[in-house]
Amino acid sequence: MATVSTARSSAYLTALTQEIEKKLQRALSSPSQRRNLLQELFADIALEVDDRAKEIILGTEDAIMVAEERAEGTTCYYYVLADHFVHVPQNGKPILDLIVQLWSQSFAANIFSLLFHKWLFEVQLENSEVLLRYSSALVQGATNVFWIDIQTNTRRFQSLFKYLLEEVALVPDRLKKIPLQAQRDLFLFLSRFIFFYNLGDKLGSFLRQFPDFPNAFLIGGAADIFVTELADQLQKLKVEPVLLHYLSQLKVLQGLELRMATSTRLKTCLYSFTSPGAPMYPTRAVRHAAWDALDLLYPVGRYPRHIISLFFRLLYPWYWPSSFWNFIKSCILAVFYSLLRLIFSSWDKVRSRPKEQ
Repeated sequence: MATVSTARSSAYLTALTQEIEKKLQRALSSPSQRRNLLQELFADIALEVDDRAKEIILGTEDAIMVAEERAEGTTCYYYVLADHFVHVPQNGKPILDLIVQLWSQSFAANIFSLLFHKWLFEVQLENSEVLLRYSSALVQGATNVFWIDIQTNTRRFQSLFKYLLEEVALVPDRLKKIPLQAQRDLFLFLSRFIFFYNLGDKLGSFLRQFPDFPNAFLIGGAADIFVTELADQLQKLKVEPVLLHYLSQLKVLQGLELRMATSTRLKTCLYSFTSPGAPMYPTRAVRHAAWDALDLLYPVGRYPRHIISLFFRLLYPWYWPSSFWNFIKSCILAVFYSLLRLIFSSWDKVRSRPKEQ
């Protein structure tokens, strides 16, 4: 029975690879439709595997549950295809050859990173020049797909990120398979997204595995490089829920030893989110989250900062009405919740008296 299930799964995955190959061939032969075809293919492989396909590919319910746990939620087609190309590399070779011919096209690197991220590290490759090209495409494509997750505030590509972090960056034997420059690029872009994918608990291990940088004597060690990348990432975020999520994750930076320049850079970045208006135009929720992060990471000077901020707010009269209204709302809510607590505590005392008697 297991043999039949395996054969069925293999046939299904082979059929999928043939469909991918056909679409890539169409893209190669139709320059005018190339971008649309590649975009469609990217969307197809990023889709969630439906129940019927899961039953064919994975077989038993236990296997489906294991796959979903490994994928951190939904199982997408790229996830099962990436495994397939590791176990049956010859099936992926025609697709890889076509992608190489389409390197310069939009979505080609994205497709490569989704389908061949495991193949790159788990299948033996000898040519160092090819390794450099593939690893560069992986970094570029993975960066693109992670930005798609950020713009949509979803985590469809979390399994890709988790693999690159836990199975590559934190595993020296696999990491050494790609050139040193590619290792540096990999760590730099992982630094930008590690908080988004809720893997801040891996930060200590991640920093210990950081490769050497030639300009480390100027920019600092692993922690400094990480925080610099993180600060740059924060300033690029435009999706409010994502920005709030990043700011809430900054608590893991407590205790990091940073250079003065790096610390100032992070502090300046957070300051830019504490004031309404240009250049960041943060919402009220973002401003409060930024203040919370600042107060947590830099407790010294907390009250003077707030006083100075209040003084500068007074210089912009057009913000007074909204600030006053929010202050009134906060006071009303505080009084309301205090009354509720008082009522409930009094009620508990009244109910407990008969029992005592």
